[in-house]
Amino acid sequence: MADSGGIQQGSPAIGAAGLVPAAPGAGGTEGSGAAGGSARIAVKKAQLRSSPRPKKLEKLGVYSSCKAEGACKCNGWKSQNPPPTPPQTDQQSNAVNLQEPCRSCSHTLGDHVTHLENVSEEEMNRLLGIVLDVEYLYTCVHKEEDADTKQVYFSLFKLLRKSILQMGKPMLEAQESPPFEKPSIEQGVNNFVQYKFSHLPSKERQTIMELAKMFLNQINYWQLETPSQRRQRVPNDDAAGYKANYTRWLCYCNVPQFCDSLPRYETTQIFGRTLLRSVFTVMRKQLLEQARQEKDKLPPEKRTLILTHFPKFLSMLEEEVYSHSSPIWSQDFLAGAAGGQIPIHTVISAPPVARPLYYSTSPVSVDPSTCGSVSPARKTASVLETNPVGEKRKPTEPLHHEENKRPRVVGDIPMDLINEVMATITDPAAIPETSLLSAHSARDEAARMEERRGVIEFHVIGNSLNQKPNKRILMWLVGLQNVFSHQLPRMPKEYITRLVFDPKHKTLSLIKDGRVIGGICFRMFPSQGFTEIVFCAVTSNEQVKGYGTHLMNHLKEYHIKHEILNFLTYADEYAIGYFKKQGFSKDIKVPKAKYVGYIKDYEGATLMGCELNPSIPYTEFSVIIKKQKEIIKKLIERKQAQIRKVYPGLSCFKDGVRQIPIESIPGIRETGWKPVGKGKELKDPDQLYSTLKTILQHVKSHQNAWPFMEPVKKTEAPGYYQVIRFPMDLKTMSERLKSRYYTTRKLFMADMQRIFTNCREYNPPESEYYKCANLLEKFFYTKIKEAGLIEK
Repeated sequence: MADSGGIQQGSPAIGAAGLVPAAPGAGGTEGSGAAGGSARIAVKKAQLRSSPRPKKLEKLGVYSSCKAEGACKCNGWKSQNPPPTPPQTDQQSNAVNLQEPCRSCSHTLGDHVTHLENVSEEEMNRLLGIVLDVEYLYTCVHKEEDADTKQVYFSLFKLLRKSILQMGKPMLEAQESPPFEKPSIEQGVNNFVQYKFSHLPSKERQTIMELAKMFLNQINYWQLETPSQRRQRVPNDDAAGYKANYTRWLCYCNVPQFCDSLPRYETTQIFGRTLLRSVFTVMRKQLLEQARQEKDKLPPEKRTLILTHFPKFLSMLEEEVYSHSSPIWSQDFLAGAAGGQIPIHTVISAPPVARPLYYSTSPVSVDPSTCGSVSPARKTASVLETNPVGEKRKPTEPLHHEENKRPRVVGDIPMDLINEVMATITDPAAIPETSLLSAHSARDEAARMEERRGVIEFHVIGNSLNQKPNKRILMWLVGLQNVFSHQLPRMPKEYITRLVFDPKHKTLSLIKDGRVIGGICFRMFPSQGFTEIVFCAVTSNEQVKGYGTHLMNHLKEYHIKHEILNFLTYADEYAIGYFKKQGFSKDIKVPKAKYVGYIKDYEGATLMGCELNPSIPYTEFSVIIKKQKEIIKKLIERKQAQIRKVYPGLSCFKDGVRQIPIESIPGIRETGWKPVGKGKELKDPDQLYSTLKTILQHVKSHQNAWPFMEPVKKTEAPGYYQVIRFPMDLKTMSERLKSRYYTTRKLFMADMQRIFTNCREYNPPESEYYKCANLLEKFFYTKIKEAGLIEK
């Protein structure tokens, strides 16, 4: 690996994580219990190895066959006076008598250990370690309830027992030996970091390395679900393949963590993509849930890293794990990377990890009753109709717009150039991936990936009074009623129930793991040309994942197929923001005569509408926009290479000139710049100073101004000044105002705007800082307009 030499296991970042593997047969994965079991085994081994030699012989004799003449078949010495159970700690241990007869064959203890007379102390200590491992596995066999796991424990028990009898080293007999798949998980994650982030500066690359180390550490100490548990959760999975990997994991990774007489391997070093695919979804879900639950315990400066950057890191890795064409799993990846053939475009600006995450490693509990998930390829027959919601509209479907045959006009980009640029954009090696911390990543990107893998499904369902009830549909309708009632507490439950089960209403339901987690209830009015959206909600623990946006996009696709191109809804004060993001506005396109008397009125709510464009594939819209941006970027780069020109610098400021018109800057008009609308420019310097001072005081007093009061400290956000070249803050603006720096309103507005722009460039859109910047910016321009500095 370039720069770092790869992600090495056992580094301080991982070792300090505090994660302790669960003991086999311990019946759980609590760190404290597992640590106690592991520590007790280590203490027992240390005590036994420090015992006098006769005591060691007595312990080994229990597991040694009798060597007396006459071909005795006794396979272990048994004391005539076995110790009490439990042993009495205050009782002095009796002296060992090698002449004490065996309770089974009557031969002496010495007859059982004659083969150990000339054995070195080191070899005896090794055998004693195996003895304690045998006793521990014997306990595991009797405590374990899962049949597959019990069988593996018993096989390892017999293997170690045989090793003591033969005085050999335990060797697992298997058709394959580690590693079981190449490249390994560790190598794949190394390749992922190289593929996405190799261009970064050392500090920012180190941040990604720490995130990768945390992830690898989670896998090494992750407790795999048993094959029977997995069959209940994923009935259509490759059960035989998973069972084989589960058995290997127990033998080579899990049990050796406690039975150190067995050779131990790291999970990430001997398993590859197959095992990672089987655990990634469940593991990611629990890690993020654990992070959300413990967010209040995290230091404020670490919340963004753990709650925002780590989830996005997992999302980007998830796409590579499940992609059929990802280069990181290729054996030839390193050769390609060394040759510089993989361009990297991602920009990372996260602070480095100060301390690793601490997560519970137990798998998510699965309710067998919720495992009836339906594959998108096998759509459930609705009581009303079969609605293949997940299917995309075919490109060959006719679009009802004459604009699709629009003639080309002067100024259009030549098609040859478009095709040439498209070829580079389509090439996977040339596609810049969405930045891990990008402020412009699509809201529905994660949801779209989950749908593609079958994690979530969309179904249009409804009740019927004419057809035989479908049990699954009725269960989903009940689930929708519960989601709407819980998320819309101000709406009467009886009213919600009546509309959800009303045959005239339908609901686009979002299904995850066989249960309803969200939906949009609507009623179609084909004769009037619109649909009324009645309820829209996603259960609280599944929000902020892009499900709401993806739900609405599927609803738009469904209505385009049914040739209804207008939505109407009454949105309360909490829902207006969501509907605005989905393209709704207060400017209603449907004539009032069309909807009056049809749509339900709600007091205190705002009527909003959305007009659909049948030319837009809404579920893939963000992907198309992303590709269009890349095309424009490539075209701009080509154009710049053709017309790039360096203009002479401005020397007039050395002669005492304080300011010049923007249009007089050499080359400014050649870039395409045009003068913006003019506002009121205050001529009196004192009046300008007084106005700007009042506005600045209002801004500093605003409740969302706290992140911008002082310059960003390097200790709080390392790497900030490598990303933000021109920092600005309210304290600096106050000093500039006091020194009469702001001779025009434009200088003042430019500095204030830079605060908001810098914030949005460095922080992800989900962060609190990003939201503060948006709200404060809106407030600032309100005050500017009130002061008459810009036109209203």
